[in-house]
Amino acid sequence: MEQSFFFYDLETSGLNQREDRIMQFAGQRTDMDLNPIGDPVNILVKMNDDTLPSPQAIIVTGITPQSTLMDGFTEAEFCKYVSEEIFTEGTIATGYNSVRFDDEFMRATFWRNFYDPYEFEWRDSRSRWDLLDVVRMTRALRPEGINWPVTSEGKATNRLELMTKMNGISHEAAHDALSDVNALIDVTRLIRDKQPKLYEYLFKMRDKREVQKLVNLERPQAFVYTSGRYSGEFGKTTVAFPIAPTPNGGVLVFDLRYNLDELLKEKRESYFPIVKELKYNRCPTVSPLGVLTQADGWEKIKLTPEKVEENRKALLTHPDFIERMRTEFEERPEFPPAKDPESALYDGFLNDQDKRICLAVRRASKADLDHFHPEFQDERLPDLLMHYKARNYPETLNEDERKAWEEYRMGRIKERQNGYIKAIQDLAAAGKDEFLLQELQLWYQSILPY
Repeated sequence: MEQSFFFYDLETSGLNQREDRIMQFAGQRTDMDLNPIGDPVNILVKMNDDTLPSPQAIIVTGITPQSTLMDGFTEAEFCKYVSEEIFTEGTIATGYNSVRFDDEFMRATFWRNFYDPYEFEWRDSRSRWDLLDVVRMTRALRPEGINWPVTSEGKATNRLELMTKMNGISHEAAHDALSDVNALIDVTRLIRDKQPKLYEYLFKMRDKREVQKLVNLERPQAFVYTSGRYSGEFGKTTVAFPIAPTPNGGVLVFDLRYNLDELLKEKRESYFPIVKELKYNRCPTVSPLGVLTQADGWEKIKLTPEKVEENRKALLTHPDFIERMRTEFEERPEFPPAKDPESALYDGFLNDQDKRICLAVRRASKADLDHFHPEFQDERLPDLLMHYKARNYPETLNEDERKAWEEYRMGRIKERQNGYIKAIQDLAAAGKDEFLLQELQLWYQSILPY
């Protein structure tokens, strides 16, 4: 099957994928040589009247709720479009911090609109790739040929707009999704051209099966690991060692920069991120130790093979510590149970019967939804259906549903309104864009009950 990249980026109403919403989706498909295929995609998604966006986010993006109403897709239209036209067979969904941010917003949006929240990243030879840690590892181990930005304090930074500026890459409007996408394609091309071997290897390692061959508990071995959780002093890169399984099918890894004998004397309350979870399906950026033997790799991350081996041996003399870490992570839920069904994506999987009903919901016309009362087995889905109708087909709600939706809608607004108003006031005092702040004030007034 012919593969292609689809580089994409979102602008959202805030940072919380459970509460905030996608406002802009932009992307560009390329072939495997990073040549553009077809026209770029740049669409807005209508903001519903149950959402107060983060004023700080609007100041950054310049996208107002009113502009999304004028030119945007409904969420249902958006999900149908990207499912049928964007995340097609063989597509590699690619972004910059997309695994932790953009992909999570996509999942939440698919869930609210009765689509499978995972299929876009695996079914029909689809996959995904996050280039943020690829950039970090390249900077840490193979920086040659690329100009790397630093902050005014002299600290390393990998912000996309600074990467492009330092390397003479056009980036007309940082924090505009389409401009960010084009910049990312150029940065990807830069890394491929300057460090082709590392690029090809890390592209292969986006596959969780390849990661499992290197990082596993059956044949545990030390490996190079780049993660945003690690210190920037060492290029976000260290040598780690797998120690225990996690409930979600990942593996706990120990940072061999540290000696456990010494750590235990400190009686720490927390060992994170010295012990952290590696998730195979989140495109972890890993490599064998051999990558450090070239181009002064050990020196670049300020480690030695001798120190790593010494710390590995110390770690293995404490099986009680390893068991304690395994237990702690097992008892720590990644996502606490959600009261709101819209936030309950990770509270369980749907059975086959409910999946069939979800398909019927997506295919239902406005007329069908007027008299559509399915018997869901999952208790999250009845309220989710009422919310789906209210956002996309409000005229299909009966009187009881209207009252329930209004109560839900006002609960969301009240939860945020004090912080929303204060943020607008603070931004006005700081001299931020008067037009945008007025639009935010008008939005708040427009969605309050009559």
